[in-house]
Amino acid sequence: MSRELELRFYVFAKRVRDFCRKIKRDTINIEYVKQLIRSIGSIGANYLEASDDLGKADEKLKIKIARRETKETLYWLCLILTYNDAEIETERIELVNEGKQIKKILSSILIKLEKTRH
Repeated sequence: MSRELELRFYVFAKRVRDFCRKIKRDTINIEYVKQLIRSIGSIGANYLEASDDLGKADEKLKIKIARRETKETLYWLCLILTYNDAEIETERIELVNEGKQIKKILSSILIKLEKTRH
């Protein structure tokens, strides 16, 4: 696995964490943030586990989980209420765009793993 991707996923998780600290805390956002923090941490963690060299099947499974957690992260990011705060909304959109790129990267890795399996 790529150290560069490990760092990218780590930085993304930190950016999402820091974003969560900036948003308005109300009943709705508190619940969304709880879910978002769980899913964002799982992306990098599963990517790291995929590199443990436990076999191709395990590697593929962990990448699939990381991609699934990325999808979930995107879902929660899109639900966060920004209450017309332009700065917060801009940051949310940037994070969504980065999440979409990460999902594409993980999908590409899965495609390559499928090809090497056959």
